[in-house]
Amino acid sequence: MLRLNRSRVRGNLLAVTGLLCCALGMAGGQAQAADEYPSKPITLVVGFPPGGSNDMVARILAPKLGEILGVPVIILNKVGSNALIGTEYVVKAAPDGYTITLGSASPLVISPATYAKMPFDPMKDLTGITTVAQTPEMLSINVSVPAKTLQELIALSKTRRVTISSSGNGGLPHLAIELLRGAAGTGEIVHVPYKGAGPALADVVGGHVDGIIVDIAPQLPLVQDGRLRAIAVTNTQRAVLLPNTPTSVEQGVPSLLAFNWFSVMGPPNLPKPIVDKLFAALVKTAQSPDVVEAWRKIGVESFVQSSPQAFRAFMQKETDSWAKIAKASGATAD
Repeated sequence: MLRLNRSRVRGNLLAVTGLLCCALGMAGGQAQAADEYPSKPITLVVGFPPGGSNDMVARILAPKLGEILGVPVIILNKVGSNALIGTEYVVKAAPDGYTITLGSASPLVISPATYAKMPFDPMKDLTGITTVAQTPEMLSINVSVPAKTLQELIALSKTRRVTISSSGNGGLPHLAIELLRGAAGTGEIVHVPYKGAGPALADVVGGHVDGIIVDIAPQLPLVQDGRLRAIAVTNTQRAVLLPNTPTSVEQGVPSLLAFNWFSVMGPPNLPKPIVDKLFAALVKTAQSPDVVEAWRKIGVESFVQSSPQAFRAFMQKETDSWAKIAKASGATAD
């Protein structure tokens, strides 16, 4: 006949009860934290300097997001290593929803393929919430460069070296330049990396570099006032604000396709109730008429996901796609 050790049974029951209470307590604490969230200002980290599209998108997004959430959203520029420094800062932040980042394709899906050693894994070490906006890249040149079309620029590169700047090594503009180099064949196109779109654009306008490939937003005012000549939008459709600038596809270079997207990410292990609250607020913000109009004025379009899970699938697809391009071109961030 089986005899039970009453002391042992009692101890096991107490242990199980304790674990259940602990789990319920944690769940209750998370629910309470989500109910109270947000109760203080939120820091939105931008990994690029002012003057670039990430910063421009963030400064339009932040006031409206703060209005919807009921607390200020403060932008913090933490610049360096193609936005990896700012992104890593968020990776190491407390998972309470008060430190988030406006990320983009370069640090989130391209850097893993171009950096020999990443300080974090974007798919594992960040909580994805949603994309908020998108914009294609654009190739522009100094007005003194004797080329008015993409084919003329490629032809020029076969007679002399053509220098094209970007906002940094190992990012989306860098890989777009590698696509251009591939299309140029025997032409000599040289990538000149800078620390941000602002200084890169300054040197193109100053004539120190022939051209540039970066997002439309920081280039737009320089093209509109005639200080830069837009050669091609790297998309299948023309930009609304630049209807006379043909796409790379229209100009017979279908391989030169690159568009940037902007997303909001949080630290790892961000509680689902907080993720859901941020997701709803971000979608509402990105689709607000005043935000949509402000973004369109700088060549950026609203672009949201149907859920955080859909965003994760989108991000994985982008990671796989750009990894193939990086490998084929041999582009690195070093």
